[in-house]
Amino acid sequence: MADLSKEAAPASSPMRQMNPTLVLLFIVLLAVVMTWVLDSGQFQHEGKKVLPGTYQVIDKSFSLGQVVGLGASDSSAQAQPASLIDGFLAIPAGIIKQASLIVMVLFIGGMFGILNEAGAISASLERLLSVTKGNIYVLVPFLMIAFSAGSTFMGLAKEYLLVIPIVVALMNRLGLPNILGLAIVAIAVKVGYLASITNPYALSIAQPLVGLQIFSGLSMRVFSYCVFMLFGVLYVLWAIRKHGKLKDATVAFSATRLSSRHTLMMLTLAVGIAFMVYAANQWQLKNAQLASYYLFMSMIFAAMSGLGASASADAFVSGMKKVLIAGLLIGLATAVEIVLSQGKVMDTLINDLVQLVGQHGAYVSAYGMFICQLLLDIVIPSTSGQAAVTMPILGPLGQLSGVAPQTTVLAFLFGNGLTNMITPTSSGLLIFLASAQVGWTQWAKFILPLFLFFMLLSIAMLTFAVSIGY
Repeated sequence: MADLSKEAAPASSPMRQMNPTLVLLFIVLLAVVMTWVLDSGQFQHEGKKVLPGTYQVIDKSFSLGQVVGLGASDSSAQAQPASLIDGFLAIPAGIIKQASLIVMVLFIGGMFGILNEAGAISASLERLLSVTKGNIYVLVPFLMIAFSAGSTFMGLAKEYLLVIPIVVALMNRLGLPNILGLAIVAIAVKVGYLASITNPYALSIAQPLVGLQIFSGLSMRVFSYCVFMLFGVLYVLWAIRKHGKLKDATVAFSATRLSSRHTLMMLTLAVGIAFMVYAANQWQLKNAQLASYYLFMSMIFAAMSGLGASASADAFVSGMKKVLIAGLLIGLATAVEIVLSQGKVMDTLINDLVQLVGQHGAYVSAYGMFICQLLLDIVIPSTSGQAAVTMPILGPLGQLSGVAPQTTVLAFLFGNGLTNMITPTSSGLLIFLASAQVGWTQWAKFILPLFLFFMLLSIAMLTFAVSIGY
């Protein structure tokens, strides 16, 4: 069988598109401008929790020299707009802030570099095709349901970095581009977060803040999951059909069994993933600890591969190079948050967007909550962070407008999950893209039709939720 790493190359070099670093650099500069044109203000906080009704505008000093960053600042002012120099300084600051996440991504890339060089990935994919008899109608739904189950029940997301290269290689084996392999994982994970049937990262924070029992209101979230999952699977199959691969629902494959070495390596990978998921949830492992774990796994695979120390090290470094751009992208995305926080306009954005909700009746308020969450997710891409910031404010506002607390949480889940499918400031999406070697603009063009359709579905389901008093 042909070398999968060579087959994947054309898929990572699609038609001319804007480099994602330019997109994020523009957003960083836009954040700098926002610190000049928006009032600075702040809520009172209890930890991450925002206290409703406590927003106040604070003094901010201006001078022409501050535009570049060379002017004298007013020490009596409580806030300062960000300068161009501040904007550029925020980029390395963002990389430093996310250093453990970046290292983790690099080590994952290195680990798969060893697995690919040893031939374990390509041989295992051939075996998977043999088991499913190469039937795409079986492969795609099975994989997407399996991945979405992990995210909707347990909140798994970064854990799937380990499987993205495998699924991408599987699509390459079928003659399909990298972006379709990414779609199988990314759409499944995002649908899981959209519904969050028992996702602890979303529900353990959002529901108590509006006075609900954790994991209550299960029926509507299960219904939402089924609807979004159905259309997500259909969208991927439609995209595959566009590439002419569903005229015949099966593909050729080799029935060759795995060698003992490859079997042992893939069993080790499966056990390693299972233990990592357990350990991450049981002991709340952080990114630095997970990075060390991936490095340890890489050493085990190097010893098992038969490549030798030098060749294994070369494969590890080669794997890291493929995801190196992720470090810069994550730094740029984090720089946006740093700039907005430095200029003290983050709380102003929250306060202004909350005004969209208002008290205009239950239906309009529910739609306003959804739009508010969509927009806020651009600057607060963390699911738990967004819940902590918005739920204490939107909960009481929703009840004044006749929106039940469960519907308020549902609007949060839909808004947060949808924006994270496409926003370039989401570090989670960026590391998915880097792992699959897919550009952000290429992904945005691919996912936009589904994103817009999911928006309509979300509004329809929010309308239904309000109508039944959910």
